[in-house]
Amino acid sequence: MNIKRKMQKQQKKKQLSAQKTEKAMIVGLLEGSPDGIGVAVVRLDCGCCKMACIDNEGEAASKVVIFRDGAESICEKCKADNGAFIRVKEEFIYWVEPEPEEEQKQSILEKVFGSHTTH
Repeated sequence: MNIKRKMQKQQKKKQLSAQKTEKAMIVGLLEGSPDGIGVAVVRLDCGCCKMACIDNEGEAASKVVIFRDGAESICEKCKADNGAFIRVKEEFIYWVEPEPEEEQKQSILEKVFGSHTTH
């Protein structure tokens, strides 16, 4: 195995991916959204998670759902602020195979999550 391939594998491992419990929700969202090419996943610092199916333009292809794994309902913070952006811990898109081209993925990521700058 060449070095470039090893590096690509390591980068893939570092990328965020859906947890087992999130995958069931992702599958459900995709089944109900025939235009969906992926699911935007936002993990909050409280342990709750927000998700929505997205289409090839980066528009919502489903309603936004918010849930907390293993709980009957979302936490009190999320009930009060609907999972405020300030509390986002991690965000990524779970892409449906075949994934879009890299340029389209970047465009969709920026549209869904906005562009980030560090100071």
